[in-house]
Amino acid sequence: MTAQPDALPAPLGWKVWTAVAMGGFAGTEARYLLGLLFPEPPGAFPWTTLAINAGGSFLLGWLTARWAGTCGPRELRAGLGPGLLGSFTTFSAVSLAAVIEPALMVPYVGLSLALGVSAAAAGIIVGQRRAP
Repeated sequence: MTAQPDALPAPLGWKVWTAVAMGGFAGTEARYLLGLLFPEPPGAFPWTTLAINAGGSFLLGWLTARWAGTCGPRELRAGLGPGLLGSFTTFSAVSLAAVIEPALMVPYVGLSLALGVSAAAAGIIVGQRRAP
């Protein structure tokens, strides 16, 4: 006897796609603005990129925990999660920084991964706490 597959999720409508696109635009612009406000000199450790990725990971963990088990608006969840925070925190920025400055590759990528996972875990823990 074969197992029956779970019901397929409802297809994504234009509202979800639009929310992701709008969130993606906003996240990309916010990241760019922070890069302008806190530029990283060539050859220096990319603290701005590290802080952006850690902060975004924390927020995504927090949102995930707050929305766990709820049926909030799909458009809002998609726009803020994969849209806004997905474009705000990008592994491509980590990769680029590591390639531009090869001496930082191992410590920077390692620190980025460790800090990103830790920040997401901390966000989940904080998000699971309910307001009194």
